[in-house]
Amino acid sequence: MTPAARVQAAIEVLDLAIAAAGSRGAPADRIVAEWFRTRRFAGSKDRRAVRDLLFRAIRACGPLPPSGRAAMLRLAQEDSTIAALFDGSRHAPEPIHAGEPVAEGGCAPAWLERRLAASDIVGEELTALLGRAALDLRINTLRGLEPVLPEPGEPTQARLGLRFPAGTQVEQWDAWLCGAVEVQDTASQLACEVLGAQPGETVIDLCAGAGGKTLALAAAMDNRGRLIACDVDRARLSRLAPRAERAGAAIIETRLLDPGRESAALDDLHGAADAVLVDAPCSGSGTWRRNPEARWRLDEAELARTRAIQQRVLELGASLVRPGGRLLYVVCSLLDEEGADPVERFLAAHPDWRAEPPALAAGRPRGQGLRLTPHYDGTDGFFVARLVSPC
Repeated sequence: MTPAARVQAAIEVLDLAIAAAGSRGAPADRIVAEWFRTRRFAGSKDRRAVRDLLFRAIRACGPLPPSGRAAMLRLAQEDSTIAALFDGSRHAPEPIHAGEPVAEGGCAPAWLERRLAASDIVGEELTALLGRAALDLRINTLRGLEPVLPEPGEPTQARLGLRFPAGTQVEQWDAWLCGAVEVQDTASQLACEVLGAQPGETVIDLCAGAGGKTLALAAAMDNRGRLIACDVDRARLSRLAPRAERAGAAIIETRLLDPGRESAALDDLHGAADAVLVDAPCSGSGTWRRNPEARWRLDEAELARTRAIQQRVLELGASLVRPGGRLLYVVCSLLDEEGADPVERFLAAHPDWRAEPPALAAGRPRGQGLRLTPHYDGTDGFFVARLVSPC
């Protein structure tokens, strides 16, 4: 493919990604992979180049663009080498016309930037949300402490964390294939450390998803005790079993919960857990470095829906904790209304519970917890609060 043809290909994929964002369809990385599956003429360099253009254009636009061309024109305003490729040659985009629509810039839709500003995410804190994230790994102690890696990593703030450049093909490493390392952002690793899961305990991962944090908890427990991973999403939860087998995590039980009836499925665990992790559904504003089009999928109605879920699962998680046990509330969001505020409301309603400031080598105090951000900590954006049940 010529450079101009790559730009036109990126425009076509952008059109698909924009349509999917508006309808909450497939994510952009899956769309570009599917697009190339039917275009065998494109080589590996073409795929990398088109993917890079796709995500650069997504990052360059604040609100959802009207079209892929409008999005690419926004990027062309920042990069004259791209503008020059709108030359109308074979397989190239048509020349740029005066007055044609150009997507708006910015970091997010205006309403969402206002909500972030209310949470003190402005300036460099805001623009850092659209940088490119490094690749973080966690050494899996269930497979040993010194995995053989093809290249050295940079230690992170997490006890078992290593950082590698973005785009590192870790899935091809023997260490990954045998489960000696797991891909996990440093903020996620630190959250698991704050929970402090110990061998022999009963621990519940209430919103486990595909189980990244569950695997870290199994390693912290040294495969001793009881670890229950729960979720309402069957497809996501089903991914945990093969991951656990590769990691050597043998103590994990899974429970598929019925939305709206989660408590009934957990009757036998009420008041029985030493520790409960509530990694609540949220806007994902802290993960835009990895999923930049996620800010196009969020609206105020969806945010209100997730906020209601957050309060409900926080209450549910608390009901599972034994006297004197602990609960960790986590969201990968930088909005106070999803992080600090739900914890404040919970503590106001349960004055016998108390918050314990997390002791970490990263993050800054926020409300009754700790906030990590890409700008200050080089991690995904997270809010973490550790709560202790009355004895």
